[in-house]
Amino acid sequence: MQFNQATDYAFRVILYLASIPEGEIANSQTIAEEQNIPVGFLQKIMRSLTQGEMVKSYRGIDGGFALAKSAEEISLLDIITIMEGPVNLQRCLKENNSCSKGCAPQCPVHAALAVIQNDFTQALGNITFAGMLNKNKAER
Repeated sequence: MQFNQATDYAFRVILYLASIPEGEIANSQTIAEEQNIPVGFLQKIMRSLTQGEMVKSYRGIDGGFALAKSAEEISLLDIITIMEGPVNLQRCLKENNSCSKGCAPQCPVHAALAVIQNDFTQALGNITFAGMLNKNKAER
């Protein structure tokens, strides 16, 4: 499984917003420059993150963006789901009737992948942006 470029940028945006002092906002130009993200692409990402209620958008001349929740409440899984939809390692895990043999519930591969997918999504849900920031600070 490989996440798309927009998801990678979204991770960077959330980490950046989590690192600025609470109550401050960052404008698009600053985020784009600091994170090396094309401005046009950043606007699409910010729209998704705002609609997903991870980021607040402030309009006006002094407008910009800030986290809509604390970094402790935002996980990797949250951002992946907003940017890419639900995590599914295999088509049959999303829809049982998509199995080409029509046997998803009894299929040993389906069962094995379901366990892996559950563990994977649980791990992604347990990794918060606050945790990543704190770990990064501790390692410096």
